[in-house]
Amino acid sequence: MMINNFLIALYRGDDLKVGLIRHFKVTRGYPNKIVSSNELLSWMEEYDLSEVEENEINLGGVEWKKCFSSDLPRAQKTARAVFNGEIHLLKELREIKLAPILPADLRLPLKMHLLFIRAAWLLNHKSQPVRRKELLKSLSNTLDIILSSNENVLVVSHGGIMMFLRKELIRRGFKGPNFKIANNGELYVFEKRETDGKH
Repeated sequence: MMINNFLIALYRGDDLKVGLIRHFKVTRGYPNKIVSSNELLSWMEEYDLSEVEENEINLGGVEWKKCFSSDLPRAQKTARAVFNGEIHLLKELREIKLAPILPADLRLPLKMHLLFIRAAWLLNHKSQPVRRKELLKSLSNTLDIILSSNENVLVVSHGGIMMFLRKELIRRGFKGPNFKIANNGELYVFEKRETDGKH
């Protein structure tokens, strides 16, 4: 069946489209004060369970055939709002799991905490639950699954993951918009001519 879909698309010269969507804005905002590592962890837990502020998403007039989503609540709610069919939930599309590295009671502005955490992750520090190399391999395998049907597909995920999904799509020959941190509740379409070859 997959071969037939590929041959049909090849014959038609269709563009294969992947639509990336970052989940709706979360009602639990970011801390705007100095916080400790413990308070940062509490905020992360509250953020994961928070409700979302829905907005209308322009789907570009594309007939989206499939939808994959992170299994976190905020992503699931977004996916259900934009896609009527079956939604394939993948834990691999969850936001990158990060861990504070500073002493539990040390209080710093949020940006400082995030700066130290990001540096620790980029340097593969043992404090971080997921290593960069492991994440990139996991996302590459996940994208293989997402693209396997050769149909237009929506992917609902999170800001950090979307940066790496975008890079991997570009590496595979897709063309699409440039962004660092994707806007909440906005569609980013990446296209590839099937005649360009395999994924």
